[in-house]
Amino acid sequence: MAASALYYSDKFVLAKDSFDTTRKAGWIADSLASHPISNIRVLPPRALTEAQALRAHSPAYLATLRTGEPRETATASQLDWDAGVLTMALHVCGGMMDAGIAALKDGVAGTLASGFHHAKRDRGAGFCTLNGLAIAAHALAEQTGGHILILDLDAHCGGGTHSLIQAHPRLWQLDVSVSAFDDYQPGARCLKEFVSDARQYLRTVWRGLQMVEAEWPEFALCLYNAGMDVHGDCKIGGLGGIDELLITLREEMAFQWCKERGIPVAYAMAGGYTGGRMTRKRLVDLHRLTLSAATSKSDGPPVIAVNPESKTGWSSTAELTGSFAEAKECS
Repeated sequence: MAASALYYSDKFVLAKDSFDTTRKAGWIADSLASHPISNIRVLPPRALTEAQALRAHSPAYLATLRTGEPRETATASQLDWDAGVLTMALHVCGGMMDAGIAALKDGVAGTLASGFHHAKRDRGAGFCTLNGLAIAAHALAEQTGGHILILDLDAHCGGGTHSLIQAHPRLWQLDVSVSAFDDYQPGARCLKEFVSDARQYLRTVWRGLQMVEAEWPEFALCLYNAGMDVHGDCKIGGLGGIDELLITLREEMAFQWCKERGIPVAYAMAGGYTGGRMTRKRLVDLHRLTLSAATSKSDGPPVIAVNPESKTGWSSTAELTGSFAEAKECS
């Protein structure tokens, strides 16, 4: 298996605000330098141009990010504004765009970027400045002439993304969240699911993917927003009962689903925050689960099966011997 592209630049951490969203890409990059994951090639992305960003955002908002005025809008993301914010955001979105382009060529690619899905046309929100998912989706739908799926498994709803893609006839969104932040009323090309019981989390994600396959068109590309803030120890969004095992299985599920259907997938890190029991190392290790699943050499079926009697709604580690086909029969 050839090494897949993973996009990162030190411009991702250019902003002076030291919140996790503006720093953890660097933490993960450092971890890869000291403890590499096989089949990953870290590359610098091209910065998005302001003209490209206008696919999703207003000229007035880009001017605000450039100048810092009006201050209320410039800091609506809950991140402090400084002169490097727009440059950071354009590089972060460039990582998502380049990952999408590379995935179309190689089957899978990713970016260490995060902070996309709450940003709306004329303002940021929820630690998101520009919506790289929506920008890439619009551009790559035009490039391919095909349908684009945004799979959003962040803890929080992707209301910003929905607002920016809902009018496009070839952009689709599967959004499974455990927090009602940034909630919205889904349109015709969106399935939004809310999970309040960790035992139903993987089952809900799987049923969403089943519905996508059964009722939606074939996709030229999947943009995967792989949030780790669903973890029960994450204070911003986490759901008690979701742990490393469930997230590992979720990542296997997402990438294997795309692989089995021949859908190229480009992934981003999405949410995940330190605090309390969620140390920096634990958070980095969680995000590395996405990288490992994305670059797995396995060509066989994933070892996942639904077990209605189990605590999680899925098999225990000792019972992980099924396939997605078996999961379909049990669900």
